[in-house]
Amino acid sequence: MITDAIRKEARDLQEKLTDHSYRYHVLDDPVIDDETYDLMLKRLVEIEDLHPELSTPDSPTRRIGAPPLSDFKSAAHSIPMLSLDNGFNDEDITAFHDRNVKTLGDQLREVGKLLYTAEPKLDGVAVELTYENGVLVMATTRGDGRTGEVITDNIRTIDRVPLRLRTSDLPMPELLEVRGEVIINSDDFIRLNQTRINRGEPPFANPRNAAAGSLRQLDSKITAKRPLDIFVYGTGLCRGIEFTSQSHMLECLERFGFPVNLHIQRTIGLKEVLEAYKDLQTLRPDLDYEIDGMVIKVDDLAFQQALGEKIKSPRWAIAYKFPATTKTTRINEIIIQVGRTGTLTPVALLEPVSIGGVTVSRATLHNADEIERKDIRVHDKALVTRAGDVIPKVVKVFPSERKGDEIVFRMPETCPVCDSHVRKLEDEAAVKCINAACQAQLKERIRHFVSKKGLDVDGLGKKIVVQLVEEGMLKSFADIFTLDETALASLDRMGEKSAANLVKAIDAAKNVSLPRFIFALGIDHTGENAARLLAKTFPGLPGLMDADSLTLSSIHGMGEKTASAVTRFFAVKENISLIHDMEKAGLKITNDLYNEKPKTLSDHVFFNKTLVLTGTLEQFKRAEAKERLLAVGAKVTGSVSKKTDYLLAGRDAGSKLKKAQALGIVILDETRFLEMMGE
Repeated sequence: MITDAIRKEARDLQEKLTDHSYRYHVLDDPVIDDETYDLMLKRLVEIEDLHPELSTPDSPTRRIGAPPLSDFKSAAHSIPMLSLDNGFNDEDITAFHDRNVKTLGDQLREVGKLLYTAEPKLDGVAVELTYENGVLVMATTRGDGRTGEVITDNIRTIDRVPLRLRTSDLPMPELLEVRGEVIINSDDFIRLNQTRINRGEPPFANPRNAAAGSLRQLDSKITAKRPLDIFVYGTGLCRGIEFTSQSHMLECLERFGFPVNLHIQRTIGLKEVLEAYKDLQTLRPDLDYEIDGMVIKVDDLAFQQALGEKIKSPRWAIAYKFPATTKTTRINEIIIQVGRTGTLTPVALLEPVSIGGVTVSRATLHNADEIERKDIRVHDKALVTRAGDVIPKVVKVFPSERKGDEIVFRMPETCPVCDSHVRKLEDEAAVKCINAACQAQLKERIRHFVSKKGLDVDGLGKKIVVQLVEEGMLKSFADIFTLDETALASLDRMGEKSAANLVKAIDAAKNVSLPRFIFALGIDHTGENAARLLAKTFPGLPGLMDADSLTLSSIHGMGEKTASAVTRFFAVKENISLIHDMEKAGLKITNDLYNEKPKTLSDHVFFNKTLVLTGTLEQFKRAEAKERLLAVGAKVTGSVSKKTDYLLAGRDAGSKLKKAQALGIVILDETRFLEMMGE
């Protein structure tokens, strides 16, 4: 039995420890010593061990770690966590600004100057923290931007993550999704690696890898021992609180108890943005954490909505990257790689060199034109960088240091894999192998087809694919579905049990969703997000195969290159025959994205909600939008009031938009409206 005195002591300790933790880790202004804190925490652990029902989700004891998990579950993000476009010089940022000004037009002229926030681009791991009624209930990694892994127990171990929101003068939001970057400070990283070396464990390559590895521990008690830190920079879905600008959002997050980076500059114009970048570059060496650039965001949230997003990135934000770290090394050899689409890519094999904590031994040379322009030769001394601090690239060579044994490189006239003639594409620098049966292409295409984001065939890894292609057992995608146990069991290192499991996995993969199948086909310029857009637009594959380029390019968020590539792919009769062969072999394609409709009218998100439409809509007329809304049980009125639930704002929205913003009404752009309509 729990006495009232024990219940009160537990709650008092939870509240006091939470407050002391905030003062120590966020404000850097402790009011008690470490020993007193530790004794209080020890007492709370004792109470909660005896009475587990007193351990609340926001208890400070949750920072110690939870029992190990068997695996990570996944969860979808309410609003996708998009990546950012990159800028590399002032001209790129000015062009970004000019596009914003042009797009906003009259809407901007009403308020005048376009303002931004400028934030250090932390080199860490992006996460999303979900709070319900002020309590942390879930944390996820960014994942693929749409779905992430649930890492709640691990996030709770980070001292600066509030387990309960602090607020006195702000409304407690019913739902608040907070986004931030988990990092490890430089000094802590050095100590962590030294500890690992002392234990005979391999050191981490860099702080980002260490942070990522720490967040993916199934045992959160291990995570609790890692020196993880966090800064927050934005929000996802919110209910019960409205923000007017990025600056206002950051201010509120600080008041809720989140750590917000001190070097963020708020409400500044383009000139100040460019100056802030130079200041941050100067400051970079003195920071105790890694940054690789500066993130520039349009400050006004209504302007952010008006600017919208592309498939992979918002139009209202850009990353201004710092110049990459460079090192000199020697080019030992230049080889040719044949990619999935037949493109021949020259690759420099280098004397291994460490760049930004990563050992680099290969660097892409892109194409023959790039090699000729930079006069790159085998045995040259070269300056190598990691573009965007990721992809190794040869910046230049040093002709003055040549010794006479350098070799001029020439692109081959035939494919190094199948010996077929290659050709250079018109108006492009790429050289391609035109043999559709080329084994290099076939291996890569099949690997892509059965990959995690494609048909996800468990057990059909790289080595097995290579073996099956070289044995002549796989000559096309369709052959995958006719593989039998006997033939598979005869392969080296396969065996009867492995063969049976692989056939079972292939049978399971015969039921595939349309977006996965489109992605798996490996169409040029058609990634996972483009595949989802197409699946949302067409009920099935036949409609997509018959669509022309103009129809596809009119889809909101679909680029012309992707539209042309998809049209070209389905115009080839061999590709259509291949799809029919797969269907004959038992492939069944479904499309839940297109058919995702509410079971009853009252299930619809807009049922019984009041909406106002304003501005010029580009994808459909306002009358059409009104008709769709009435069909799902919504109310459409002509004026904004406190009873308005949503404002659908198109281009050149005027006074209704301003009034909605003043009243804190949810404002939708066309993309968000269509998503909520389930279209």
